[in-house]
Amino acid sequence: MLGFLKKPVVVTAEINMNLVALTVMGLVSRLWGLSYPRAVVFDEVYYGQFVSLYMKRIFFVDDSGPPFGHMLLALGGYLGGFDGNFLWNRIGAEYSMNVPVWSLRLLPALAGALCVPLAYQILVELQFSHCAALGAALLILLENSLITQSRFMLLESVLIFFILLAVLSYLRFYNLQRHSSFSGSWWFWLLLTGVACSCAVGVKYMGLFTYMLLLAIAGLHFWHMIGDQNLSNVSLMCHFLARGLALVIIPVAMYLSFFYVHLTLLFRSGPHDQIMTSAFQASLEGGLARITQGQPLEVAYGSQITLRNVLGKPMQCWLHSHTNTYPIRYENGRGSSHQQQVTCYPFKDVNNWWIVKDPGMQQLVVSNPPRPVRHGHIVQLVHGITTRYLNTHDVAAPLSPHSQEVSCYIDYNISMPAQNLWRVEIVNRESDTDVWKTILSEVRFVHVNTSAVLKLSGASLPEWGYRQLEVVGEKLSKGYHQSMVWNVEEHRYGKSQEQKEREVELHSPTQIDISKNLSFMAKFTELQWKILTLKNEDTEHKYSSSALDWITMDTNIAYWLHPTSGAQIHLLGNVVTWASANVAALVYTCLSLWYLIRRRRKIYDMPEDAWQLWVSAGGICVGGWAVNYLPFFLMEKTLFLYHYLPALTFQILLIPIVLQHLSDHLCRSLLLKSMFSALIVAWFSSVYFVYCTFRPVTYGEPSLSVTELKDLRWKDSWNILIRKQ
Repeated sequence: MLGFLKKPVVVTAEINMNLVALTVMGLVSRLWGLSYPRAVVFDEVYYGQFVSLYMKRIFFVDDSGPPFGHMLLALGGYLGGFDGNFLWNRIGAEYSMNVPVWSLRLLPALAGALCVPLAYQILVELQFSHCAALGAALLILLENSLITQSRFMLLESVLIFFILLAVLSYLRFYNLQRHSSFSGSWWFWLLLTGVACSCAVGVKYMGLFTYMLLLAIAGLHFWHMIGDQNLSNVSLMCHFLARGLALVIIPVAMYLSFFYVHLTLLFRSGPHDQIMTSAFQASLEGGLARITQGQPLEVAYGSQITLRNVLGKPMQCWLHSHTNTYPIRYENGRGSSHQQQVTCYPFKDVNNWWIVKDPGMQQLVVSNPPRPVRHGHIVQLVHGITTRYLNTHDVAAPLSPHSQEVSCYIDYNISMPAQNLWRVEIVNRESDTDVWKTILSEVRFVHVNTSAVLKLSGASLPEWGYRQLEVVGEKLSKGYHQSMVWNVEEHRYGKSQEQKEREVELHSPTQIDISKNLSFMAKFTELQWKILTLKNEDTEHKYSSSALDWITMDTNIAYWLHPTSGAQIHLLGNVVTWASANVAALVYTCLSLWYLIRRRRKIYDMPEDAWQLWVSAGGICVGGWAVNYLPFFLMEKTLFLYHYLPALTFQILLIPIVLQHLSDHLCRSLLLKSMFSALIVAWFSSVYFVYCTFRPVTYGEPSLSVTELKDLRWKDSWNILIRKQ
C-alpha cells in the first residue's frame, strides 16, 4: 500500500534560460540605481500630486485618463510607507526623507523590465526563430528611451507592459486554439487577454487602440472559424460566447472596478470637488457635505435655497442678485430696464439665497406640514436679502442681445409690469409628479409669460456688473443644454416672516438630517463624463512636439539637471534602433505590396504557411504601430515624445521579423546568408555602441563635461543642457 514511498518523488521542469537571462538583464537595466536622482524628475511633479491625494484619501479628477495607473503608483507609495506629505510644485526639487523614492519608482521599473522577456515570447508565439526573438528582446533592452521612461514614477512603461501582455496572451490563446480548445490553458490565456486589455485601458486611454486592434484580429479569426465545416453550430456559439465573455464583458467589469476602488479610496473632499455636481460633492466627507448635511430633501413653498448652474463652465456659479441695477444705457448705446441685476456668482455669498414662493399666497415661510413643489408647478423666486422677485421681460440682455434680460423687479410706476412667474421643470424626473429635491433634481425654470428659459450665458459682465457671469432668458429653448439647468445646493425651511429675522436665518446652519449618497453607477457616470470632457487649457510647452517629429526623433525632453554639475537625464532614443525601425516598416510595406501583386498574378514567392506567418506578424507589429501612432494626428492636445513609445515598441518588434524574412527568403545562397549575418552583427554592434554613448544621459551618471555634452548633440534640434561657465 505504501510502495510509492520506496521511490523518490521527482519533479522535472523545462526552464528557458534565454527568458531567465533576459529577465535578469531587464531587471538590472531598469532597477540599477533606481533612487537616483533623489529629486523630482519631469512628470513626477504631476503624478506625485495624485499619489499624495491617494495617501490622504482626498478626491481628485485627472482628465488624462482612468485611475488604474494612478492607483498602481499609489500602491508603490503605500508599500513604502509614504504619508503623502510632500509639496509637488517644482521639477528638480529634492525629495524629503519621508518620500520612499525607490518604492514609488519600483512598479514602473518592474513593468519596463518585464517588457524585455515579453518581447522575446511574442516573437516565439509568432513562430519566428529563437534568434529573432532574442534580437527583439535585446533591442527593447538597449532602447535608451524605454529605459529612461521606466525608471521614474511615470506610466508609459506600465502601459507598454500591459499592451505586450495582452498581445502575448492572445497569441498563446490562438496557438492553443488549433489543438486544445476549451482546455484550462486555453481559458487562462483568453481570460488573461481580456484582463490585460482592461488594465491597459485603465492605465491610459491610449491602451484602447491596442484593445481595438486585438478585437479586430479576434473578429477576423472567428470569421475564418465560421467557414470551418468541421465545427458545429453549437461549437461556434460556444466559441463566440467565450470570446464575448473574456474580451468584452470581463474588460468592462474590470474597468468599472477600477473606478469603484478609486471612489472607495477617495472619500474625502478635495480641490477638484467644484467641477463635480452638488450631489457628487455632497457624497464626499467634508467640503459641501459639511454644509448640506441635515438639509431637507424636498423643496417646499417657503424654502430658502441656493441655485447652482449644472454646467459648471466657465466656472461653477450660483444664481445671485444684489442691490445694483443695470445701467440705463450700455456702452453700445442700447437701453436697459434699469432693474436690479441678476448674475451668476462663482463664490458662496448670502446674496445667493432665494425663497420659493407660492404665487397665490403672501407668506415666505414653510407651512406645517410642508407643501412640496412638484414638476410643472408655478413658483415665484424671491431674492432673500432684497425681497425682490426674479423677473424677465422683452428687453435685450446686456451681452446677449438675442436673449432676454433677467432681473429682480423694481416697480418704477411705468408701463413695465412685473413678469415673475416661473414653471419648474424637473429634467431628470422619473414621472410627471416628481417632487423637486435638494441636490438630486436638475430643474429648468421656464418663464410663464414668454416661455424663455433661465440660462447661464457664460459671458463676463463689465465693471458695472463686477465681472460676474451673465444670466439671460433664452427664447430659443429647443433641446437640452446644461447651461439651462440648475440644482438646489443649500436648502433650509424658512421660518421667519420678518425680513430682519430672515436675514439672520439665512446665515444659520440647517438641522434636519437626510442622506443624499449617490449610487456607484451615478458617481461613475458623472466622473467618467468629466474625465472625457474636462479640458485643461493646452499651453505650449518647451518640450512639446508634433507627431511628425517623433519618427526621426527630431526632439528630446530634458527630464532632470543636477543643480551644480553637468549630470542630466534626457528622454532620447537609440538613434540606430529608431532608424532601423523606420526602415523595417518601409521594407515590410514594400515587400507586402510586391508579394500581393505577384500573388494576384498567381506567382507565389513562398509557401502558404510562410505567407500567413508574414501577414500575421505584420497585422500585430505594423497594425500595433499604426493604431498607436496615427491617432495623434487627430488629437488637439499637447504632445510629447513619450507618447510615441507604445508605437515604437511594436515597430522594434518588426525589425527582427524583417531581418529573418530577408535571410530565409531573399538570401538564397550560403555566401549571401553569411554576408547578411555579418551585416547584422555589425548593425547590432552599432546599436550597442549608441546605447553606451547615451547611457550617461539615460541614467544621469556619470557627470559629463561641456565638451562631452556638446558631442552628444547629434542633431541641432536636440536640447542638451550646457551650463554657462
